[in-house]
Order: sequence, then structure tokens, then C-alpha cells
Amino acid sequence: MPRRDRRSATEISLQARKAAHVLHSKHDSRDLTRKARQAFFDSFEKKADPFNELEPVERQRRADQLISAHFTDMARRSVATRRRQKHGG
Repeated sequence: MPRRDRRSATEISLQARKAAHVLHSKHDSRDLTRKARQAFFDSFEKKADPFNELEPVERQRRADQLISAHFTDMARRSVATRRRQKHGG
């Protein structure tokens, strides 16, 4: 039978934060996240040119626009969430 974790959500979160700080004290954060960041940005190139028909410069230009749109949408959603929270929603 699996052992139950009796720690609270706060304790689990604090332990994870500590582990993250220790990890980042030993390694460069950019090295730890390089593959994930590359996959994230590659996904925008794939959306911009799913059939790989564009010239690389044009594919990158369109991917950059999609990235800007993505982060703009995240900012818009953040504003809406803060507004709802402020007004008790």
C-alpha cells in the first residue's frame, strides 16, 4: 500500500521551492531550460509554416509575430483576471 504524504500543500510547495533554489545554485538556469525554450519557440515556427514552404527569414518573421501575439494575449488575460479578483469575481 502506498505511503500517504502527510505534509500540507504549503509544506510540499516550500520543499519544492527549496529544491529549485538548490538546483539553480548548482547549474545555470539557461542550461536547465534550453531544450524546453527551444521546443516552445520551435512550436511557433511550426504554426507559422506547418508545411515548411517559406524561406527561413520569412518563417522566423511570422513566428516572431505569433510569439508577440501569444504574450500580448497572456497580458490581456492577466489584466482580466486581476480585474475580476479586484471586484470579487
